[in-house]
Amino acid sequence: MTAVGLRERKKQRTRDALIDAALDLFLSRGYEATTIDQIAAEVEVSPRTFFRYFASKEDVALSLTADEQEMFLAELVSRPPSESPFTALSQSMRAMLGILRELDDAEAGRIRKAQRLVHTTPPLLAGAMRLIRENERRLVAEMARRMGTAPDDLHSQFVVSVFVGIGLLCMNEPTEDLSGLARRYESLLTLAERSLRPGWDLPVRSSGAAGPASAVS
Repeated sequence: MTAVGLRERKKQRTRDALIDAALDLFLSRGYEATTIDQIAAEVEVSPRTFFRYFASKEDVALSLTADEQEMFLAELVSRPPSESPFTALSQSMRAMLGILRELDDAEAGRIRKAQRLVHTTPPLLAGAMRLIRENERRLVAEMARRMGTAPDDLHSQFVVSVFVGIGLLCMNEPTEDLSGLARRYESLLTLAERSLRPGWDLPVRSSGAAGPASAVS
């Protein structure tokens, strides 16, 4: 293994250790009561080292959410251009759910702790919603690129809004059963595909037209 590879692995271990320490402290002492100095001390690093990885307490608390969004966007970018918009989004999510099912105990436990923390801490829940909205704008931009339209095209916005709405439905019933979360997501994706009019998410090329976007039961 190269020196660069070893350094990257060490950096990842330090980052994971900071996340684990932060989640444990937030859950045991409370988010507001926990300081960055305490998190750093738990990992036996300096606060300066903490700030090399995270900008704030909120940043470390929501880091797994941000990581998942980056992974999802990368998966979406890699989808075949022949796929229709909602199909590309759905298949990207199914790929993410496959990764979720293969997590080891430590990784799954980290996600469960983060979910519990966010759903029991109002400032973090608000922060998670901000991340979701920011990511929604990025998804719209990527969808518009795939479709060859402007980012303000209503068709791109509509397809992404439906998809994000499915994710919010999953968030409405938080669970620490990751397999159950994956099944719920899959059920909702299937429901959307079955309930919406065939062709509703096909690319629209005509200027200014939003295309067929109505839903029927």
